[in-house]
Amino acid sequence: MTQELTSAPDGVSRWQRRSMALAVRPERDGLGGWASSTDHKRIGLMTVATAIALFVAMGALALTMRSQLAQPEETLLTADQYNQLFTIHGSGMIYLVVTPVAIGLGVYIVPLQLGLPVIAAARTTLFGYWLYLLGALTVLSGFLTSDGAASDGWFAYTPLSDSQHTPGFGMDLWILGTFSATVGAMLQAGAVLWTILRMRPPRMSLLRIPVFGWSMVATCLMVLMAFPSLLAALGLLTLGRIAPSLFRENIWNIGYQHLFWFYGHPVVYVMFFPFVGIVAEVLSTFAGRRYFGYKPTVLSLLAFAALSMSVWGHHMFATGQAADNYYSLTSTSLSVPAGIEYFGLIGTLLGGRLRYPTPMLFAIAFLPQFLIGGLTGIMLGSPALDVHVHDSYFVVAHFHYTLVAGSVFGLFAGLYYWFPKMTGYLYDERLGRIQFVLMVIGTNMAFLPMFGLGFLGMPRRVATYSAGAGFTTLNLISSIGAFVFGLSILVLILNVFKTFAVRRPAGDDPWTGNTLEWASASPPPRFNFDAAHLLPPITSYAPLLDARLRRREKTLETA
Repeated sequence: MTQELTSAPDGVSRWQRRSMALAVRPERDGLGGWASSTDHKRIGLMTVATAIALFVAMGALALTMRSQLAQPEETLLTADQYNQLFTIHGSGMIYLVVTPVAIGLGVYIVPLQLGLPVIAAARTTLFGYWLYLLGALTVLSGFLTSDGAASDGWFAYTPLSDSQHTPGFGMDLWILGTFSATVGAMLQAGAVLWTILRMRPPRMSLLRIPVFGWSMVATCLMVLMAFPSLLAALGLLTLGRIAPSLFRENIWNIGYQHLFWFYGHPVVYVMFFPFVGIVAEVLSTFAGRRYFGYKPTVLSLLAFAALSMSVWGHHMFATGQAADNYYSLTSTSLSVPAGIEYFGLIGTLLGGRLRYPTPMLFAIAFLPQFLIGGLTGIMLGSPALDVHVHDSYFVVAHFHYTLVAGSVFGLFAGLYYWFPKMTGYLYDERLGRIQFVLMVIGTNMAFLPMFGLGFLGMPRRVATYSAGAGFTTLNLISSIGAFVFGLSILVLILNVFKTFAVRRPAGDDPWTGNTLEWASASPPPRFNFDAAHLLPPITSYAPLLDARLRRREKTLETA
């Protein structure tokens, strides 16, 4: 047993000591210590920080594209350069930003919420991070090659992605990097799922897992079930790069689309469910009440995850290679569990004693903005409507309302909510509110006009358009909104620097939270809970709220 375990306080239970034995060596400080750490908090922070850095980089690519599209017949970028930017932006946001940050937050938060000192398979979790980082660097290194980065879209449709249509090493690096990042995500998701299902403390039954924990269960199940299909699709792409004649037979092109979209739709919910769980936790805390409709929400998350595996064909309505009625039915059916989740989120607000710090503002904005993305998704689940707007800017608007107006707002709700826990410091509330206002304005200015552009007939993935096409005004508004959104990220960066310059202590529980992470110190120690921060009795999915209610009852009895 290591020195760290030997010196563990007497207040740590025998069960916790056995779990802590999974960490076989003490943590070291410095860059080398972080790089080899088996502490789930360090691994989670590295994953989240890497994803946020890549978010800024992918945002810079988006601003460059919006500059190109702000005016008709602009020549800031060539068509090939534009194709490279939208390919890396789109694939980077999905494979390298939103998916990893969702899983990374689970790596950090789940053991704390369950009252655990460690995560399962800590070394595997760390290895998953390094595969992710290696994959990200590999994808971006395509820009350094003579032919540039991959340029055939984030879904790399065949035969456009074979070596005849897309020559050079940029595409090969994209395949290798995406494969590596995907395997890393699967390893981390497997560790989080194992932690939830097999390492819970004795009193933490399945129906005492917080809502965020259940959202991670559904997320990790989808990762493990759907992501192997992407690996198989990437393997097929590799064969096509070696032997381009493979994709002259249309069966392989059709097969690739089915393999890709079997991954491509569940990954939308991988990038959605964790942020639903985050918003649920934030709304519950700042409403000062228990989450409303806990059991129906748990059931809806699991049903949603199962249904997500049956809707991939609606991405192929326009190809004639999908059973339209079946996939339309399954796609529309997703609105039922989604409605249950929305009902639970709104019900939590009703009758609560609401407070409005920055995390609450982002959580509330998540609700109507993601609803726009969800309702337009139901529209795309109708073959008649989908064929009309397929490959138009309507689709671009839809998934940006899903991933930016929805998931990214949920992400910032979580980052602001857990920032005091992760760092031990309080951020600047005024700057947080400024960022929120700028993000709301920028998001809706950038993406709402795209619905109009889609109905006017502007196709996606075009580097320019003619002055007489009627697209100029809406594109200019969209580009201005994108830069307002970019300004909000600069405010966030300023807030982070100011926070670490001022260093206002946050305390253990600045929000009066309901779940176990707020019973630990801020930031938590190596094994999360110590003699000064013992676990309260786990009596429900909101144990700290239960403890406060018991103390209040005792106070009233003795009064």
